[in-house]
Amino acid sequence: MEPESGIGSSTSPCQFSLVTLSRNLLLAYQSFGVVYGDLSTSPLYVYSSAFSGKLRNHHNQEAVYGAFSLIFWTLTFVPLIKYVIIVMSADDSGEGGTFALYSLLCRHAKLSLLPNQQAADEELSSYRYGPSSAQAASSSALRRFLEKHKRLRTALLLVVLFGACMLIGDGVLTSAISVLSSVSGIQSTESKLTNAELLLLACIILVGLFALQHCGTHRVAFMFAPIVIIWLLFIFSIGLYNIIYWNPKIVYALSPHYIVKFFRETGKDGWLSLGGILLSITGTEAMFADLGHFTALSIRLAFVFVIYPCLVVQYMGQAAFLSMNLDSFSNSFYASIPEPFFWPVFVVATLAAIVGSQAVITATFSIVKQCHALGCFPRVKVVHTSKHIYGQIYIPEINWILMVLTLAVTIGFQDTTLIGNAYGLACMTVMFITTFLMGLVIVFVWQRNFFLATFFLLFFWLIEGILLIRCPNESAARWLASARPISLYSCS
Repeated sequence: MEPESGIGSSTSPCQFSLVTLSRNLLLAYQSFGVVYGDLSTSPLYVYSSAFSGKLRNHHNQEAVYGAFSLIFWTLTFVPLIKYVIIVMSADDSGEGGTFALYSLLCRHAKLSLLPNQQAADEELSSYRYGPSSAQAASSSALRRFLEKHKRLRTALLLVVLFGACMLIGDGVLTSAISVLSSVSGIQSTESKLTNAELLLLACIILVGLFALQHCGTHRVAFMFAPIVIIWLLFIFSIGLYNIIYWNPKIVYALSPHYIVKFFRETGKDGWLSLGGILLSITGTEAMFADLGHFTALSIRLAFVFVIYPCLVVQYMGQAAFLSMNLDSFSNSFYASIPEPFFWPVFVVATLAAIVGSQAVITATFSIVKQCHALGCFPRVKVVHTSKHIYGQIYIPEINWILMVLTLAVTIGFQDTTLIGNAYGLACMTVMFITTFLMGLVIVFVWQRNFFLATFFLLFFWLIEGILLIRCPNESAARWLASARPISLYSCS
């Protein structure tokens, strides 16, 4: 290498690491506008949903402490530990989602029913951990068992398809509920507006949202990221103020002891309220599915250092306010805002709620691309919108189909509660399937101990199973949640 060429200095490890860090910081900034809009707007409705229904009979300080403790540990175990720490490590060449996990499994075992694997695929995975002979033996035995039974491999593919369809359907439900929720807040100030006028406004916003998608993830992220960041600063500041002003002792509720006291006091009513608690983690699965548009490090940086602390402080602050204002559960978030800051927060909350649907729209493009790559979806036009990030894509046909379906759900149901019930059911179903696939990845790909995979499955299935069972069981909501994947199955 010639010293005067300058190549040696340009590729020095120090400079390379600085370039990599700056690139990941930029992607972390962009991820706020795409990945975290949905998750960061959950404080708008979690407490009001949890304390609706029969839990109205338990509006007391102990119940508030217990509800916050439930939210804190759910946020810690599912988004932070399961997804950010564990699942994010199981990407398939930078892609995330249920189909990425399935593709990763097919590289390490003959599980695929689809003749689309190439010889080069064997070189793409980097998950080689050098397991012990006992671990390798148990992994090989389970692998041979699944490879031998075609029905099990068929069932696995159907489960993956069902999970992918549920996530695609979330792109419809999230957009509908986010925009309907945001425009409904206008009625608190403009009471003359009729429901028909609000519905028309919601439809106009939805058309505009989907029309922006052709700009690409990069440009959309730069447009939306400032909104979400301002929103996060607002909810963190308000939460901190409420903790200090209303009840600093709320920090004691971080102890899981208050969860036990919560269920001991509320009984069956407390179990029924878990359907509202699960809303605190909606949008988590999209975080993994959006992995192809960013990097694992950038998403982790944004979540660990910004999203998680802001959400914990906000939920703690709301709980501090509610513990001293037991008549404010129906509108807890807006009631907890100091009066001089109400209107700025209201405007940003409305914008952030609209942005909240972006995460699942972007994830839908990635899921459809993965389905097509595995031969499970018709040929569609895929537009790569970035020269630097291969996974940043836009699919025109899917975008407009999503828009039509979202408008149909918005106009047909016009009920955020009903749509929200279906949304929660769909989200927990996808998480349940992801846990199952990750158990297989731990054994087949990472070649870890079979008992470690079993512990992972049982631990997270216990959490997600309880939340899934406690999803509201209105028949229309279940019909809506199940009709979407069935219709998408027919396409694949």
